[in-house]
Amino acid sequence: MKLLVGLLACALLGVSAADGLASPRQVVPAQARKRQPGEKPASKPKASAAWHARHGLFYQRNWGVDIIGIRPVASGYMLRFDYRVLDPVRAAPLNDHKVKPYVIDEATRTALAVPAMENVGELRQVAPPQVNRIYFILFGNPGRLVKPGNRVTLVVGELRIEGLIVD
Repeated sequence: MKLLVGLLACALLGVSAADGLASPRQVVPAQARKRQPGEKPASKPKASAAWHARHGLFYQRNWGVDIIGIRPVASGYMLRFDYRVLDPVRAAPLNDHKVKPYVIDEATRTALAVPAMENVGELRQVAPPQVNRIYFILFGNPGRLVKPGNRVTLVVGELRIEGLIVD
């Protein structure tokens, strides 16, 4: 009777009789099994890191900033653009409060602006830039239009950063 129950269990679990009853779960390679909710995909080089490797040096030399990236925040309803100042003189146009920055979604050509709060003002830093300090600009993302993996263009005055990939 135990042998019959064991064989039936093996048949239901997909384990052959040669494998025995010691392990009822099959080992499935990571590529073949489905991800569980909340589980991150296997590590692979980020597209944003590849963008940074190709274009980062240009912005460091010409604009005095190291582009850290752009990512969704506030449950995806805002986008945060981060950059590190390397040369305060060249990076000054990014912190100019007279210039209005925009993010343009390359797929839909929709421009997203910096929201202005009544008591706080614009959600960006406009203090004089300092070396090795990280600054940010927040952009509104109504309806979560821009999602991770989308390509965007950042426009701040004469600075135009094309092909940025949202993390």
